[in-house]
Amino acid sequence: MSLICVIVRRAMRRAAWVIPLFALHSVCALAQTALPAKTIPIELDAQAAGQPFPHFWERMFGSGRAVLALRADYRRDLSMVKRATGFDYVRFHGIFDRHVGLFHLGKDGKPVYNFSYVDQIYDGLLARGVKPYVELGFMPRELAADPADTNGFWYHPITSPPKSYKLWDAMIRAFARHLVARYGIDEVSTWYFEVWNEPNLNFWAGKPKQATYFKLYADTARALHEVSPRLRVGGPATAQTAWVRAFLDYTHVHDIPVDFLSAHVYGDDTAANVFHKDEHIPRRAMVCDAVAKVHREIGQSPYPHLPFILSEFNATYMNLPNVTDSAYMGPWLAGTVDRCAGKVTMMSYWTFSDVFEEQGVVKTPFYGGYGLVSAYGMRKPAFNAFALLHKLGHTRLPVRGADVIATRRRDGTLALALWNYAPPVNLTAQYVDRAPTQAAKRFDVRLAHLAAGSYATLWRVGRHHADVMRLYDAMGRPAYPSRLQIRRLRRAGMLAPPQVLPIHDGRIQVTLPPYGLALLEVHP
Repeated sequence: MSLICVIVRRAMRRAAWVIPLFALHSVCALAQTALPAKTIPIELDAQAAGQPFPHFWERMFGSGRAVLALRADYRRDLSMVKRATGFDYVRFHGIFDRHVGLFHLGKDGKPVYNFSYVDQIYDGLLARGVKPYVELGFMPRELAADPADTNGFWYHPITSPPKSYKLWDAMIRAFARHLVARYGIDEVSTWYFEVWNEPNLNFWAGKPKQATYFKLYADTARALHEVSPRLRVGGPATAQTAWVRAFLDYTHVHDIPVDFLSAHVYGDDTAANVFHKDEHIPRRAMVCDAVAKVHREIGQSPYPHLPFILSEFNATYMNLPNVTDSAYMGPWLAGTVDRCAGKVTMMSYWTFSDVFEEQGVVKTPFYGGYGLVSAYGMRKPAFNAFALLHKLGHTRLPVRGADVIATRRRDGTLALALWNYAPPVNLTAQYVDRAPTQAAKRFDVRLAHLAAGSYATLWRVGRHHADVMRLYDAMGRPAYPSRLQIRRLRRAGMLAPPQVLPIHDGRIQVTLPPYGLALLEVHP
């Protein structure tokens, strides 16, 4: 960082309410010594035919455990992300955990079901236009073979198999019947029911893991289909996209219902764990390489057209502020959408909000949490990246060039995502406000057969555009921001209005620094 940038930043920390954020950004941007921009030629026929481009990356999001869905801030953040992305489903752990209170045994040893919180949770989602993607877990204490089998999460979910599959199956049937009675089969048949979470890790204490999980899956799937064969059930919801072939072979051989395949992967999963190879796969490639693997495995299975849902993904499974809280996420997400297209039915970003308690009560707004929205309702760069990518059309167009997705909307507007990826500058739990040393990219966009009178607008996300972390860092990273600071931080995370760009002879130029993501609209 240059001396002038340091001086301005120190001044802002002493008087954050006086010096505007844009002034700091402008001074620092000019003060940095930049490498010459690299030109990226982009060629596109504005009248070209295209292919369908469903928005698979924004149809579902993960979230904190089930009981958090009763909180006002959870519902606020849910509505914010719904407005930005139009997403359809939300997934969370713990619908059977004790805090929801669904199951206990009466004095006579018979099961007693209480659906009060279940109803309030699902009513709250549906009222906001979001459907449940129901993860069936974890184990109710009074149903666990060993209640001492718990995961290390702060709220200690029970990972034990059931002590009685008769009781487990009865609970699943009672749960499903209640949902159908309350919401109707036409509604509940549009939901998804996923059996457990990551049974190949320490979320499942059955021994041996795979065989005992397959038993759980078989009983659960059959119990659901007893209530109605229209209920969609799937699994194995494994970490590191494990067990796919074994799971599909097992369900086929034993004639067990399976309506979709689900699995998880993160950008910093290793090639050894995902592919059983001794090699390095970079963060930007891991998720889509794993998606391609599962896509092939399904295609070679007895269910070649089975829907594939990546029900957890992110750039990291760790708390790394320079990854999930930073502008890094824009180009990472755009590249992931680009490379995963056509290989997966639906992806679920983990998570939509930092209303989240796996590591305990949140202690500071920006700690590398997985959410698009931080504590106190502040939009992170990842939120704005999703908001920009939502503007892409539903027809993908052929294009020459790198780091670009070209689409057409139904009204004829062209929408292009452009990005400049660079690796994270820091992989520790402490945020470092430092720009990558990578060169800027100058996208030279050339459009053939462009209608006369067309004009262009440009939306931006990056270190100097809608990046709340820059202001938070300048404030001295307060653990408990004041109400005034919260208002300023919320404003800092808002997207700026789009910039109008000139078009000369069908040519538009856009320059992006590292971590820059842009959405270029060409209006007919």
